[in-house]
Amino acid sequence: MDHLWAGWRSTYIKGAGEAVSDDCLFCRLPDQPDEESLIVSRGQMTFTALNRYPYTTGHVMIAPLRHVGEPGSLSAAERSDLWESLAVAQRAIERAMSPAGFNLGANLGRVAGAGVPGHFHLHLVPRWEGDANFMTTIGATRVIPEDLADTWDNLRAAFQSPVEPTAGS
Repeated sequence: MDHLWAGWRSTYIKGAGEAVSDDCLFCRLPDQPDEESLIVSRGQMTFTALNRYPYTTGHVMIAPLRHVGEPGSLSAAERSDLWESLAVAQRAIERAMSPAGFNLGANLGRVAGAGVPGHFHLHLVPRWEGDANFMTTIGATRVIPEDLADTWDNLRAAFQSPVEPTAGS
């Protein structure tokens, strides 16, 4: 049996039973200036922000403005705006960063890895060949090669430029 050491996870696991604050990150972010909150785009009912602790450069989160914990609790209009914002984010990241692929995910509940379990959000993580290397698996360290402010500038510009539909749209 192979084992993967991820000692950095112990801090998260030890705090898993602690009470979660009523102060919701995703409810606070839209009230801050975009550059401070790392919001790169706003939809009618959602917003897209850089993850302050990214897995890779360009890792964004798409969240509804309304505080809602599960995708089944979103209104039809919120679901539509969420998926449209996801499509816009993917195209903007493709233009700005040319990734080889993407991971898309949602963590529902604290035990599933949700850092903010009460406010549903999607993660869109651009991926490149070789972006998960020995530093992550052996050194338990992620290497993010670009400053968040630079990533914000690059993605913000990509979000603001005209978006061409992708093939099949």
